[in-house]
Amino acid sequence: QVQLVESGGGLVQPGWSLRLSCAASGSIFKVNAMAWYRQAPGKQRELVATITSGGSTVYADSVTGRFTISRDAAKNTVYLQMNSLKPEDTAVYYCSAAIVVKITTGLGDIDSWGQGTQVTVSS
Repeated sequence: QVQLVESGGGLVQPGWSLRLSCAASGSIFKVNAMAWYRQAPGKQRELVATITSGGSTVYADSVTGRFTISRDAAKNTVYLQMNSLKPEDTAVYYCSAAIVVKITTGLGDIDSWGQGTQVTVSS
């Protein structure tokens, strides 16, 4: 069993910053790629940023230069530093991870998701 738990969301004004965290726990052998997605009301879930186990990153055009994804491998945790926030960044933010888990017969691969954390940017 694996859990992803997000934290750090909230209500901020335009131009402010927030830092989201997502910690993976459970029967983890290895965490591969980790990512942040977001879903605004009435819209499809979209990819915000990804980071590989080697530290390579990819960002959506809409957040490039404002958001930074990072990870702490020892803590199985991924972060999203969000600067210069805009009202259009308002959404529920979800983390996901590709995880190699320990099972009774050896190892298995799963894609795990967090429960989401609300980010609201409004004056």
